[in-house]
Amino acid sequence: MLKIVRVLYLFLNAAIILSLLAIHFIYKEDSYQSSLLYYTFPLPIIILAVLVLSIFLNRKFRKFNLLIASLLLLIWLGRSFKINFSEDIKESDLEVVFWNASRENNLQGAFNKNGSIPDVLVLVETGKYIIEEIQQKYPNYYFYASDREMFLFSKTPLEIKSENTSKYNTTVIDFKTAGINFYAVDVTGSPDVPREWELGFVNENIKIKTKTILLGDFNVPYESKYLNAFKTNFNHAFNEKGNGFRETWFWNLPLLSLDHIWISKDLKVLKTKKLYSKVSDHSMLKTYVRK
Repeated sequence: MLKIVRVLYLFLNAAIILSLLAIHFIYKEDSYQSSLLYYTFPLPIIILAVLVLSIFLNRKFRKFNLLIASLLLLIWLGRSFKINFSEDIKESDLEVVFWNASRENNLQGAFNKNGSIPDVLVLVETGKYIIEEIQQKYPNYYFYASDREMFLFSKTPLEIKSENTSKYNTTVIDFKTAGINFYAVDVTGSPDVPREWELGFVNENIKIKTKTILLGDFNVPYESKYLNAFKTNFNHAFNEKGNGFRETWFWNLPLLSLDHIWISKDLKVLKTKKLYSKVSDHSMLKTYVRK
């Protein structure tokens, strides 16, 4: 009886691992259902699952799980862990910051987290603001508060060109400041709304692709096929000049890179940092750009 149980567990172990690998490397976002599984089981979770399954295997078969986990770890590190050399920052360079504030943090909290007042700051999932009060506290700066829990800050005048929201609450704010076009993005995180629809909506709203910065919570990892249009026309700030794990979510664990800053290829990325946080489930992203 014990032998039968062991054989059944071997088959179960193999079936689970093969299913997880198929979801991540083959099916990916081929359908709405597979995409939900793809987002739910990023490589770190799969590696952990393979290691947990190995606990119940005997020494002979455990080594296969450990080998698979090791290979997956190498793939994950090769994809996500970046080592780049930063360039010297000049006073004329632009400091751009994005943060999903998790509804518990405000502008002052973002300044504190960043350690200084940046040139441009975009917050999503932030609370309500009374612009008059902020203007009194920071009279020399410029602000825009959206009804969609998005907040924009700039040291130079803000020109809000448009704000568009999909029927499923994905929002894109098109604005200009410091001589650069910006698109602030907040893609809905609802699991019953296909990301294909919402990233398609974002793409439709990106009209300018030069001297342009896209930043926001895209709610899909960097590997997503729905980001291919951005990869064609823009450089990923963290890939270009970041160091460490690219993933920005969840609670400082490097599970998914949901937050992104994309820089048009006619602008130069000098340095990118990911700032860990204890007060938001998303890390803050900061990049320096030269026009």
